[in-house]
Amino acid sequence: MTTPHLGSAATAGHPAPRRGRVPLVGRVAEREQIESALAAARQGSGGAVFVTGDPGVGTTRLAAEAVDVAAEAHMVAVRGRARVLDANAACRQAPYQPLVEALLSLGRAGLLPGREALGPYAPALARLLPDARVPGAAASSSLMVAEAVLRLLALVGRGRGCLLVLEDLHEADPATLATVEYLLEHVEREPVVLLLTVGRQVCAAAGLAFRARQRGTATTLDLRPLDRAEVRLLVAAEQGVSPEEADPDVVDRAATDCGGLPFVVREWLHDHSRGASGAGAPAVPAAVVESVRRRMEGIGPVGVELMRTGAVFGGRFPVAVVQHALGCTHAELSALLHEGVAAALLAPPGAGGAPWYAFRYPLVAGAVLGGVGPGERAGYARRAVRALADLYPALPGAWCGHAAALHERAGDAAEAVRLYGEAGRRALSEGVLDRAVDLLARAQELADDASTPEERADVLELLLDAVARSGRLDRLPASATGPTCPDGLGVPALRRAGLHARLAGVADLAGRPSEALRHLDIARLLLGDAPSDACAALVDVTAAQVELSRRAPERMRTAAEFARRGLAAAGRADLPELAGRARLVLARVLLQRDGEAAAGHLARARVLAHTHRIPALAAEAEVGLAAITSRVDGDLTRLEGARQEALHTGVVPLVHEADLLLALEQIQRGDFESAGGRIRERIADATRLRLGRSLAELWLAEAVRHAHQGRRDDMEEALEALAPLVDAAPGALPRSYGLARAFCALLEERHDVAEREFAHALVYDAENPSSGDFGRYGIVLLLGVLSGRMAWPHHASVVAVSAAGTRWNRQFAGMAHAVLLGREGRAGEATAAAADALEAAAPHPVARALCRRLVAQSAYDHGWGAPVDWLREAEDYFHGAGVSAVAGACRVLLRGLGAPVRQRRSGTGSVPPALRRYGITAREFEVARLLADRIRNKDIAARLCISLRTVEKHVSSLLQKTGHPDRGAFAAAARELPGGFAGAGGADGSSGYGGSCFPGPGSSWGARRSAP
Repeated sequence: MTTPHLGSAATAGHPAPRRGRVPLVGRVAEREQIESALAAARQGSGGAVFVTGDPGVGTTRLAAEAVDVAAEAHMVAVRGRARVLDANAACRQAPYQPLVEALLSLGRAGLLPGREALGPYAPALARLLPDARVPGAAASSSLMVAEAVLRLLALVGRGRGCLLVLEDLHEADPATLATVEYLLEHVEREPVVLLLTVGRQVCAAAGLAFRARQRGTATTLDLRPLDRAEVRLLVAAEQGVSPEEADPDVVDRAATDCGGLPFVVREWLHDHSRGASGAGAPAVPAAVVESVRRRMEGIGPVGVELMRTGAVFGGRFPVAVVQHALGCTHAELSALLHEGVAAALLAPPGAGGAPWYAFRYPLVAGAVLGGVGPGERAGYARRAVRALADLYPALPGAWCGHAAALHERAGDAAEAVRLYGEAGRRALSEGVLDRAVDLLARAQELADDASTPEERADVLELLLDAVARSGRLDRLPASATGPTCPDGLGVPALRRAGLHARLAGVADLAGRPSEALRHLDIARLLLGDAPSDACAALVDVTAAQVELSRRAPERMRTAAEFARRGLAAAGRADLPELAGRARLVLARVLLQRDGEAAAGHLARARVLAHTHRIPALAAEAEVGLAAITSRVDGDLTRLEGARQEALHTGVVPLVHEADLLLALEQIQRGDFESAGGRIRERIADATRLRLGRSLAELWLAEAVRHAHQGRRDDMEEALEALAPLVDAAPGALPRSYGLARAFCALLEERHDVAEREFAHALVYDAENPSSGDFGRYGIVLLLGVLSGRMAWPHHASVVAVSAAGTRWNRQFAGMAHAVLLGREGRAGEATAAAADALEAAAPHPVARALCRRLVAQSAYDHGWGAPVDWLREAEDYFHGAGVSAVAGACRVLLRGLGAPVRQRRSGTGSVPPALRRYGITAREFEVARLLADRIRNKDIAARLCISLRTVEKHVSSLLQKTGHPDRGAFAAAARELPGGFAGAGGADGSSGYGGSCFPGPGSSWGARRSAP
């Protein structure tokens, strides 16, 4: 052996850290522990670290990271791996193989010290490196070899530290393990760190790690799978995007199917990316299949049969059925299952054992069958389904669905369709809607000429019912709505009429009323002159639901007629679910004008649902009743509970409806952030599921949310999203004018515009009567009374309607009552009426403050209430909320009443520095922003609640200070700025538009005039 030059530090086998490697994810604490051990070694204090975990969890990646860390610290780092050389040989492992590999890398790097440096231990080292030809090498004992390795590592690490990485010690030979145990006992006083990776299976290396931890000669890092957030980081890093840009669907699949194992995630992503650009990604990456195959072979032929029989069930399998299929004893099966857990193929069972075992992660099941041909797979499935039929002949509960899946894998499509249909029918009757949809969609996809027309019609009826209840339009196969369905099924006319009626309900849910009407027309033609009560009830009840979504003046009347006719037919045919659905339509028709009658229909629908065990109907009736309760008393507890019931039942459109009601209430209560989160979540959900009707209502809610904050641009953007969907929910049109546009105009102090928008709402409601309130029974009444257009008769007619009794409307109707009383000189009664109205408005801060602002002048003129206090409270609220127009109007009114006004101006601090250098004041800056938008002086005065003469003075001062000849030049220069005048400042009367950029020295603006 030669003596190399040791002056420059190098990493044996790794001259520099690898560049371009994806950053290590989710191993911060483990990396810190390794860094600490390496730092101690550089100071002469050695140590050892065992790294354990499931295959694929990242032990090799962490070892590579440790090598990089050592290289960056100019330490020597060497690696070796234990591996099986020949699975068929009598001796499967070469003695000292990982140590030899590590020392050879030292030789390649020229870091092996000379014979003289090792002294009497040089012959022992020659046992590992025979090419050294050192006399006496063969006579060296294992103990001498271990000491020679320790001295060698200490020599190369002197003054800089050394890292020895030995991987996969669970496959190491006894001689290697004996040497490692010796190193563990003596490395503490040497500048050496041992990093040792070991699998979790029971083996000699695992025992060595346990003893070392007990003796305190090593620490153990047990790597856990990555959580979902860490998987997102890994996916983003692998795809070269930010975590926010990572595809959520890809992240979900990687987190779920790959078990959080970094190796599996990376392999899956690699194949997924290739499949996305080519011919489709394989179900299980080849590297994962190979890894599973090697571990599976380690548990023997019967273990392989166990795994493959279990895998035909999917991600988990029933132990009793697999045992019966294999014909083994319970003890034999238990031993095999234990070995499967030890090999990280199966997940550990729950406490006390379990009748089902799950594979370690979902991709394992596919990997187990990865090397099995189609015929052999079908054989495993047939054997499993025979065992299942022997043990559970009637296929109770979920066994029916499992048997269907096994028949499908066995290639028996006709029996699979029959069993999927039966399993779906059971799930539908039990209210397990998601499972029903999945089972029936699979049956529909498999149904072909092998199935009879009646069987195909059975499946289609059940699937359409499940989809209509659950809202899972995304699971509706194209074959279910194709041009040959249902008229091409070859079933009797009455049955086809029922299928067309069901398709009409699905089209209505999707927001396609024209298509729904077409299906209903076909259904009525097929019914003929003497339809059965059952068919007539289905068509009429569906028609009643579709009428509510149709744009027509008479839609509420015709919906009620169809519902009553359907209710009668359903009663004669003893169809409680259709009867309940008819009552739900009647309740919706009556909701605004006769809340008590609407509640009666909902209560009777709920009784039907509970009596006949129809969970979806019960949930829908409860949401309707809870909505009425919350509208009257403002208590959301029952509505939240009803939403949870709908969520549990799986009725997605009903969950959307409940969330919509809750979001609107949150908006009215001023909790805009929570409402926005709820609305955005449901918009994404409705878009994915293609629920057009829900999507329209949700975009309307988003517009209302922005309107109640006075954010017109955001409101208009939401209304633009609503526009193409308005046919799906025509009742949304009047509410878009009343709840959104008109309310926003009120917060802009444009009362004439608000009146026009409310007039539009009334016209659209007459054309398409809505079951929702747009302000007709509240704010419209108050504005009409204040303007003098409405008096006692109007007030009496409005308050007689049930919708006027909602807490939201009571505040406005109560204030209208107070104004009318005050005009008649009944000051005490007016004051009491106003107090009642404000009490009703307590949960609604925006409306409460708006009511005070609107009635203050009338109260002052007629000597009732507390107009000054009301204006101060309203001004304080709107100023804090950033609604400057109303806050400014309150200040103007206070001055008109002779009351002192709080000074809100923050001086020049609100003016950007780049403009402050011209001597522009805070008030001038407010004028400047409006001037930049080419707004006329008169409108500026109205918005800022100052006189026209004051505006003219400020404009003149601005032009003089900035050196612009006229208003046009000023506005043009403002447009040159990247952000214009938007959003900076925000003092008294500011418009609160978004962030901005302002000119600095040397800009085109600054060049107009030198600083004064």
